[in-house]
Amino acid sequence: MLKGKSVLLGISGGIAAYKAAELVRLLVKEGASVQVVMTANAQRFITPLTLQVLSGQPVCTDLFDLEFESQVGHIQVARAAQLVILAPATANLLGKMAAGIADDFLTTVLLATTAPVLACPSMNAKMYENPFTQRNLEQLRNMGTHVLGPGLGTLACKEEGIGRLPELSEILESAKRILTPQTLRGKRVLVSAGPTWEHFDAVRFISNPSTGRMGYALAAVALRRGAQVDLISGPSPLCPPSGVRFHPVKSAEEMRDAVLEVAPGTDAIVMAAAVSDYRPQQVASHKLKKTGKDLEVLLVKNPDILALLGQSRGASSRPVLVGFAAETENLIENAREKLVKKNLDFIVANDLTQCGSGFACETNQVKILDRSGDITEFPCMAKEEVAVQVFDRIERLLLQETHGE
Repeated sequence: MLKGKSVLLGISGGIAAYKAAELVRLLVKEGASVQVVMTANAQRFITPLTLQVLSGQPVCTDLFDLEFESQVGHIQVARAAQLVILAPATANLLGKMAAGIADDFLTTVLLATTAPVLACPSMNAKMYENPFTQRNLEQLRNMGTHVLGPGLGTLACKEEGIGRLPELSEILESAKRILTPQTLRGKRVLVSAGPTWEHFDAVRFISNPSTGRMGYALAAVALRRGAQVDLISGPSPLCPPSGVRFHPVKSAEEMRDAVLEVAPGTDAIVMAAAVSDYRPQQVASHKLKKTGKDLEVLLVKNPDILALLGQSRGASSRPVLVGFAAETENLIENAREKLVKKNLDFIVANDLTQCGSGFACETNQVKILDRSGDITEFPCMAKEEVAVQVFDRIERLLLQETHGE
């Protein structure tokens, strides 16, 4: 989402300026070209040299630099930017922006740019809550500035409250959403993710190594495209993307109930959860104590959520229904059988025996099979990139339905 994009990072004079170094590193890691612009006060917290080394570009600080401004540098910088991120955005900077003041390099660029602006306020809680600051923020929002609200916690002044710079992961995700075309605006998407836990006593359960990473990536990509997203997830160490309607569940039966409750009226359902096929018939209310004998646990079949969804839509093309097949053998045959049997539009198949594919990995190597019999193979890539491929295909199906093709 950020690869090849030109991002201008504006840093103003707050203690959170030290976090800008890591933000530059993360933006560059995402493939963005980063131009840093600093106010004079920002340079009291972190040096331009640090940011120049990390970004690989000279840092803009002086509006009256004779060499740089001989080419009207602040205008060139403003025009080159595809996104402006202000982190931290102090109360002083927000006030200047709202008033249209341009008295240094950064505020001059802000008046000259036509790129979207993402402001990330960071300051003392009382300063943030001050009516003047709130008025300025509201005015900036009304003028089209994207504002990512500050976080709660311990501030540099040792007070507790609102005013912390948003987490860098949140800033990156907001940047990606701003730069992503809103091709799913007005659409409802349901994504399932993670494992299920099937208890046989109060502390033990049957499960699998799924972390939910694939499902969470799918939810994030759908959100970036403007969809309203319901994420139904089994236990996962991951934080759900900001903006989803999150439905935590544990067992397969809980997931079935949540999915069937949310599914009506959705435009697309992507079932990426690794739902346990079986559950213990009986669940002890206490911890089963060790004895000298073997323990036998009788397993019974869990509900097939994907099959229920396929049956409920019958011959209808809504919602678009997508499944995942994680296999250790006969990948194509098993995936194709699942595709037909469960009435799916397409299925994403991955071989768990392949390196970099499957559970607890940041990457996946998949094949997509559709109803026509076509198979599309993809190289090993990040799960977020797999999610992009999945939603590109979903969008094409939704478009075909709209045009009656």
